[in-house]
Amino acid sequence: MAEPCNAALRSGPNNRYRVLEVRAVQGEGRDPEKHLAVSASASPGHTELCVLRDSWESIPVVPGDIVHLEGDCSSGTWVINEQSGYLILYPDLLLSGTTVSHSIRCMRKAVLSERFRGSECASRQTLVGTILHEIFQQSVTNDLSPEKVEELANKIVYGQKYLKEMYHLKLKQTDIMQEIEEYLPSFFKWTEDFMRNPANQSKMQLKLEDKTGDCSAKVEIVDILDIEENIWSPRFGLKGKIDVTARVKIHRQHGVQCRIMPLELKSGKESNSIEHRSQVILYTLLNLERRVDPEAGFLLYLKTGTMYPVTGTRMDRRELIKLRNQVAFYLMHSTYKSTVGSQQSQLAALPPVIDDSQACKYCSQIHNCFLYSRAVEERIANVSFPPAIMPIIEKETQHLKPSHLEYFSLWYLMLTLEMQSGDSKKGYKNIWMIPSLEREKAGDCVGNMIRTDEVQEVSEGQYLHSFQRKNGAVPGANLLVGDRVVVSGEENGLLGLASGYVREISATKISCLLGRNLSKLPGSTTFRLDHEEGDCGIGVPFENLSKLMKDSPISEKLRNLIIDFHKPGFIQHLSSVLPPEAKEAVASILKGLNKPQKQAMKQVLLSKDYTLIVGMPGTGKTTTICALVRILSACGFSVLLTSFTHTAVDNILLKLAKFKVGFLRLGRAQKVHPDIRKFTEEEICRSKSIKSVMDLEELYNSQPVVATACMGINHPIFLQKQFDFCIVDEASQISQPVCLGPLFCSKRFVLVGDHQQLPPLVQNSEARDLGMSESLFKRLEQNQNAVVQLTVQYRMNSKIMSLSNKLVYEGKLECGSEKVSNATANLPNLKMLKLDLADASKMWLIEVLDPDKPVCFLNTEKVPAPEHTEKGGVCNVTEAKLVFFLTTLFIKAGCKPSDIGIISPYRHQLKVITDLMARLKENRVEVNTIDKYQGRDKSIIIVSFVRNSNDENLGALLKDWRRLNVAITRAKHKLIMVGCVPSLCRYPPLEKLLCHLQSEAMISFFKTVLWEGKGKNPLDRR
Repeated sequence: MAEPCNAALRSGPNNRYRVLEVRAVQGEGRDPEKHLAVSASASPGHTELCVLRDSWESIPVVPGDIVHLEGDCSSGTWVINEQSGYLILYPDLLLSGTTVSHSIRCMRKAVLSERFRGSECASRQTLVGTILHEIFQQSVTNDLSPEKVEELANKIVYGQKYLKEMYHLKLKQTDIMQEIEEYLPSFFKWTEDFMRNPANQSKMQLKLEDKTGDCSAKVEIVDILDIEENIWSPRFGLKGKIDVTARVKIHRQHGVQCRIMPLELKSGKESNSIEHRSQVILYTLLNLERRVDPEAGFLLYLKTGTMYPVTGTRMDRRELIKLRNQVAFYLMHSTYKSTVGSQQSQLAALPPVIDDSQACKYCSQIHNCFLYSRAVEERIANVSFPPAIMPIIEKETQHLKPSHLEYFSLWYLMLTLEMQSGDSKKGYKNIWMIPSLEREKAGDCVGNMIRTDEVQEVSEGQYLHSFQRKNGAVPGANLLVGDRVVVSGEENGLLGLASGYVREISATKISCLLGRNLSKLPGSTTFRLDHEEGDCGIGVPFENLSKLMKDSPISEKLRNLIIDFHKPGFIQHLSSVLPPEAKEAVASILKGLNKPQKQAMKQVLLSKDYTLIVGMPGTGKTTTICALVRILSACGFSVLLTSFTHTAVDNILLKLAKFKVGFLRLGRAQKVHPDIRKFTEEEICRSKSIKSVMDLEELYNSQPVVATACMGINHPIFLQKQFDFCIVDEASQISQPVCLGPLFCSKRFVLVGDHQQLPPLVQNSEARDLGMSESLFKRLEQNQNAVVQLTVQYRMNSKIMSLSNKLVYEGKLECGSEKVSNATANLPNLKMLKLDLADASKMWLIEVLDPDKPVCFLNTEKVPAPEHTEKGGVCNVTEAKLVFFLTTLFIKAGCKPSDIGIISPYRHQLKVITDLMARLKENRVEVNTIDKYQGRDKSIIIVSFVRNSNDENLGALLKDWRRLNVAITRAKHKLIMVGCVPSLCRYPPLEKLLCHLQSEAMISFFKTVLWEGKGKNPLDRR
């Protein structure tokens, strides 16, 4: 049985069902051997699906599967067979035409390519093909003459766009240009034949619907409508970028037909292969999202100028949909629950290994294919391998120990579980499943936008678009500058038009830098801008895990250190690593550091493998890293500086920029701090007009320090350059496979973090239980000889510091000076405010505001302050009002709004507080989650704990003592916590904190005049 899915597509009929039961069909002359039936409970009544078994091949349809149906439905019955209809399995999983066509030869490679997306090696052939595509596309779009085409080719080859790829492949621009020139005559001939003078072109056999039965036709390309047209089709579960979308006239003996058809370009050997033809057929299906069925498309080989018509017959399309369904099945069923024991998830088998050792030899996924077979599939019953392939598998993996295979298998499982959790909670599917207005409420989208101003081409392939709200202001806080966005049309069929970055936001306008020019769309088109929350970078941890298993010296060293826990080595004497000419500079830098920081410098210089620096709260972690980079640079070492977030990287660089240490910042300029942008590769290439591979190489080699985020390690510089040291900030917050990436690029590494603060974020509870939240920092911390602790802190006064010292750090933290120890909040107007609060009923407020009482917990148990669970999450309106009220008092007392921070573990509580704060018309008070505040501080911090109920489901957020540690160590001078003591005592970390606060007389009862029955509530008055 099946039932309609909860959410309908925004476009098209709701022909989407969730399978509840599958059974053999009975009666009506149908053969149970050939057919199966799926009943669908609709509202009202039932829908019957009769599906030909051959539509599924060997794929079992299982309860819970989502299917989308195409075809006719009469009398409540869908019939899917050879003659009519399609059944699309998991339609929200959009697979590219390339993936599906590759599955024809090897389904296993297609599935692996979706996981290990960076494994496809760059090559000269691929680069030349990409450049040829661009030259052809621009030529036909602008109808250029041969002279202009040659000029364009020179501009592209000798421009900046492909310099990085040429640097990576060690190619010369002159050699590339020479190869490109061989193709240009074919370009000119094709243009003459099909665009300028189609009468000269010999007839093609084009089998389109034609009552006359005439299959021969002359084809004329009338107009180029689009290039690299991006189409998403949740109708067919497909996506793709169509090289050229052309308006075509088909001249027949009995008349002329007009069609809009896809044109697929190929720069390699002319083969007219089944894979190439299949791509074109899939593109004809994609075209159905936006226009009339083209029925056919064209395959153009650029080397010869030969163009083949490709007709998408029903049988061809049906077979390709079946292949697509198989790939989707394997991707969606990549794990299964064990039927014995604890029912733990296990990795499933991939599609079978093909029996073709020659094809395997040249496959880009050979390493991952054989690695998975050794680490996972050898343990799965009923999985066998072709006898001829077994020796190759053994040879490919013989360098790996059982411990290495176990590590790979465990992390592959955890990454898969985490990815599945992410896909179920968010992803591209929300763009077509959820209306923009509903997405806006969650802060993930801005809809009802129209394009304003002319589109500007800011750089090659980057177009600046301005969007304005049709009615009203742009919703605040939904999108931020630097966010990745997907731009879609609100109308049917306009999904995923372009993606890019938010560049500017005002009250009425949002400017975005997009990869496609949308100016050809009608001016009346209404757009939605969705925050891109899909699988950006999801392949990176899988690729790093795969790389760790490679048979290479650096991978072997990292396996020994990380998996097998080999002891890190150290040099005995500092004199052997410290150059004489650097001693004076190093001594000068060391003067500004405290004793633990100096010890950290020494430990790093003496290390042969790695050092771990524990940066306790407020101990000057950024200052320490900056000093370390300066010392390493002074000693002549090259340094790779990295972190999980762009903000953390830039915070270090902002300090480093004050000293005369050169550095190169990699990454998109939009993501980089404005004061650091002049150091980015993008800005330097633009300002210095770098247009040769030699100049680019000189730039890469000119700076001793290179900085990037961990996810940016796919840059070509890391394939050519090995750094002496890699420093990873925020290391305790980064998952092991992500943290691995930059380590492959260095001889030694330094991890900086604190495992007593927040661990890597893991959404899937099973993955968390299996150990996914253990960072590399935590894993290696057992080697105590590699650990240095920073214990002298300069943030908190002594009273605030004592909380974490007592609860977490066993008294190791100490204040850096008497000034830090005794510092209090600056409230110049407090005396005047106290006069207003002289009423006896408000004395509790004076105690809360008192700078000489740095820590205060306001207990709400004596007033009605219940929590509320809503669609957006958990909130507590009373606490929110109290937080807002206290904030207004601190501002009246003379505190700068920017010195106040409001924290809560729950996002919905922050929304309620933000809505209240809007009354002040003051946006300098920062309201954010505990997680977002890690590494940050404010003079005054107010924490709202929210929970106040008898519900047995406590949730996970407040159970983590590391999250609590972060919350209580953000304040410099004043820490105010708000919550219901009896409810919060059910959480072990908070119970320990509250017992300590009680012993120190730091808990006060929150009482308001209203709840004592003596008048108005001051919270509501303000």
